[in-house]
Amino acid sequence: MTILSNAEIAERLGSLPDWRMEAGALMRDYTFPGFADAFAFVVRVAMLAEKADHHPDIDLRYNKVRLALVSHDAGGITARDMSMARAISQIQKG
Repeated sequence: MTILSNAEIAERLGSLPDWRMEAGALMRDYTFPGFADAFAFVVRVAMLAEKADHHPDIDLRYNKVRLALVSHDAGGITARDMSMARAISQIQKG
């Protein structure tokens, strides 16, 4: 896996609204009406991640979910992270 340059990351983030680079990872925050909705979303992300064999870091706090993607084995952001971010973005929140 090839680590993407900062310029490549910035270019690809243009097509991924609400995702950002933070602390060396692709990050996105979600807010839901309540805990059950947030948890259901996390389960949908987990199922997608298992299928792709690429797992985001997930922080769930009541109705807020923060996702972070980085290819730890490659040591940075790769095309695989971008693909997973795109797939996660297509999951309906509700």
